[in-house]
Amino acid sequence: MNIEQARFNMIEQQIRPWDVLAADVLDLLQVVKRENFVPEAHKALAFADVELPLPGGAYMLAPKIEARLLQDLNLKKHESVLEIGAGSGYMAALLAHKARHVTTVEVSPELKALAEKNLADNGVTNVTVELGNAAQGWSSGAPFDVIVVSGSLPELPPALLQQLSIGGRLVVIIGASPAMKAQLITRTGEAGYDTRTLFETDVKPLASAVVPSKFTF
Repeated sequence: MNIEQARFNMIEQQIRPWDVLAADVLDLLQVVKRENFVPEAHKALAFADVELPLPGGAYMLAPKIEARLLQDLNLKKHESVLEIGAGSGYMAALLAHKARHVTTVEVSPELKALAEKNLADNGVTNVTVELGNAAQGWSSGAPFDVIVVSGSLPELPPALLQQLSIGGRLVVIIGASPAMKAQLITRTGEAGYDTRTLFETDVKPLASAVVPSKFTF
């Protein structure tokens, strides 16, 4: 496989057509080598328009979704980021290039170790990988300027909103298959939030997501 040709095709055929046109994001996709964060068994699919399986039943988001979320967040160099679901560390690496510091929380010890290794091997030094379940929020380091949920949630936990700084942004994919919405939520005040739907999609749920009860009393 010609790696650079495959990367070029991913950007031009998958990512640009998804309205990812910000030069800084497109440049970053050249800098952070996605193939270095993909498990060996799936290296040939590193640039394919699919969710790639990771150990323990987790998945990497498709490249166009990662790129679109990154663009719509419009990260600044001084900002602190919480990522929920470290996976292979790839999204954390993208975020780290645009922010001051990233805390990424992973529920699987195996994936925590994988993310740490991948980030270290690729020279990313401003990411802290924590072991735990942050699907309901992560108080250590809060409030955050940006929160990214790397997987879908059936519904939005209120605690996540409370852990945003005023002016902070949260990107999350909410709903049940096959109809989910990617949303950008901006905290406008102590109790004020502005919600914008970015696109409709269908992605695998976050491994640690809490499924709401179907029972009513």
